[in-house]
Amino acid sequence: MRVLLVEDDPTIAARLADQLAAAGFHVDRASDGERAWQLGGEETFDAVILDLGLPRLDGLSVLRRWRAEGNAVPVLVLSARGSWAEKVEGIEAGADDYLAKPFEPAELIARLRGLIRRASGRTGNVVRAGPLSLDLFRATATLEGVPLRLTPLEYRLLDMLAHADGRPVPAGEIAERLHGTDSLDANAVEALVARLRRKLGDGVIETRRGFGYRLAGPA
Repeated sequence: MRVLLVEDDPTIAARLADQLAAAGFHVDRASDGERAWQLGGEETFDAVILDLGLPRLDGLSVLRRWRAEGNAVPVLVLSARGSWAEKVEGIEAGADDYLAKPFEPAELIARLRGLIRRASGRTGNVVRAGPLSLDLFRATATLEGVPLRLTPLEYRLLDMLAHADGRPVPAGEIAERLHGTDSLDANAVEALVARLRRKLGDGVIETRRGFGYRLAGPA
């Protein structure tokens, strides 16, 4: 899952980015509102963590611009200010959830996963695709009940394919969402898929020539 972290405090941003990465997220960062607005319009994210007190363009203005442009990405708003009036203002601007600082990282991650689940139409912590099960809370996977030993990159790829609900995902989209760029060589994506197939066995990941990769069986 790819998230955009918008936070101008470098210490907080670095710590959060590390914690999110450890939880299985790919994290892109922006430290000002103008950059956040630009990235949100140009890139595809599963969710955004948006601080309100940003330089160049405040967080509420960024959020209002996205919503006015039709960008429905799930947004978790962060703020050092916790007044009810500000919470209402953030929600009216289009926020999906609100978390006041200071907060526990585990709570932020749980809320973020909840936003992504709801946006994808899922209600539980476990995503199943045929014999494959992904526990989004623990960032673990099993195949026919047997735990899989996956690298963070392999897990993120499986998570992406499972959330595609049977849609073939092109190699370029995989590269962009895993690495934040579409310049990754297609052969590198193919090598990652091949490595994952060795752990999953034949028939779990299908190749649709000219379309991309998909998980076999009902998603």
